[in-house]
Amino acid sequence: MPDSQPQPPHSSSSSSGSSSSSGSSGSPGSSGRVGDPAALLLCGARLTDGRTVDVRLSGGRIEAVGTAGSLAAGGARDCGMRVDLSGYLLLPAPAEPHTHGDTALSAEDDGPASYEPQDVQRRATEAALLQLGHGATALRAHVRVGDVQGLGALGAVLQARRSLRGLTELTAVAMPRMLTGVAGADGLAMLRDALKMGASVVGGCPDLDPDPTGYVEAVLEVASEHGCPVDLHTDAADPARLARIVAMAGGLRPGVTLGPCGGLGRLPAETARRTADQLAAAGVTVVCLPQGGCGGTDRRDTAPVRLLRAAGVRLAAGSGALRDMSNPVGRGDPLEAAYLLSSRYGLRPEDSYDAVSSSARSVMGLPEVRVEAGFPAELLALRGDRLAGALSLAYSRIVVHRGRVVARTSAVREYCNSAAAAELGLPRQGRGELS
Repeated sequence: MPDSQPQPPHSSSSSSGSSSSSGSSGSPGSSGRVGDPAALLLCGARLTDGRTVDVRLSGGRIEAVGTAGSLAAGGARDCGMRVDLSGYLLLPAPAEPHTHGDTALSAEDDGPASYEPQDVQRRATEAALLQLGHGATALRAHVRVGDVQGLGALGAVLQARRSLRGLTELTAVAMPRMLTGVAGADGLAMLRDALKMGASVVGGCPDLDPDPTGYVEAVLEVASEHGCPVDLHTDAADPARLARIVAMAGGLRPGVTLGPCGGLGRLPAETARRTADQLAAAGVTVVCLPQGGCGGTDRRDTAPVRLLRAAGVRLAAGSGALRDMSNPVGRGDPLEAAYLLSSRYGLRPEDSYDAVSSSARSVMGLPEVRVEAGFPAELLALRGDRLAGALSLAYSRIVVHRGRVVARTSAVREYCNSAAAAELGLPRQGRGELS
């Protein structure tokens, strides 16, 4: 099944060629049920420390981790489903801290993107399933409120969230356009209504308001009233304005996130270092977008990730636009974001993956995940045995959410017969012969 056509859950397990599917079925090597039908045993998975282990999941959590073969004969505590992960690297699942649910997949529409609720819900659902197939079991979707669409787009994204329950976790960020002046009064009322509807994060783009400082003050006031986190779009190209935002946001709980902050990379080196130190001191998180920009900003630069990390700023990475007008080829793949952090910006593969997994989950207020007993069973298995190789060529993926397999993508590469391959003993994949 092509990536652009994700399917809802189904119970059968089949895969040939390249495919992606969602459901509670196993994967290569699944066996029949024995014991607890709600439990799952992942067999022979490789961890980043080099160990090969079995992992038993139950009740949405990791129940046990043992050496390969040690959990396979658990008697009465044996698992209901076994999944053979031989040849797979097992990792904490990524999370997506920056996506746009209302505009995703709208680049191919004729004319402007439709904000009819049924169109937004369809696109938001399909986008979430695409990103689930890539491995993201939690998403934070920024949604515009006010203007022509009012609260309709938000309502549609919240309906998509309800339909996706059990497959992925979707949270909504309310993004009003104006919050100051005469027009801002309507924006403030709309923002409060959005939170009552079910948006759980206060967002927006102060750069687009005539009074950016006043905009941030209004956002922080509403967030404080409702006990919500804040997630703002800013290019961060004006260091004085950013310093004011940081001064106001410092210490706010449950926290303030800024992104994509590409303008920081265009500042003079000393100014950028000073600004990074201010962000770190205030405890503000930066979400960068290595794959490109998004509809919340006009520029496509990426924040200076190494500078921010050196200053102690908590850094996460998101995907931004997913095939909308601001990035018609956006893929929404957290592994691509991690790959770019390593290949383009020089981060170690471990740090790059942390930016799309552990750090992204922390930004979103989600519990930590480790492949250890007691942690949430939010996992991603990638075909490969080393993280660097997986970030480069991880086409085959198995996604676990709340302790069950919810998506699987299988890739098979075939080559025609050749004397060179036979002489060198090169590996081949595939079941047939190509002529």
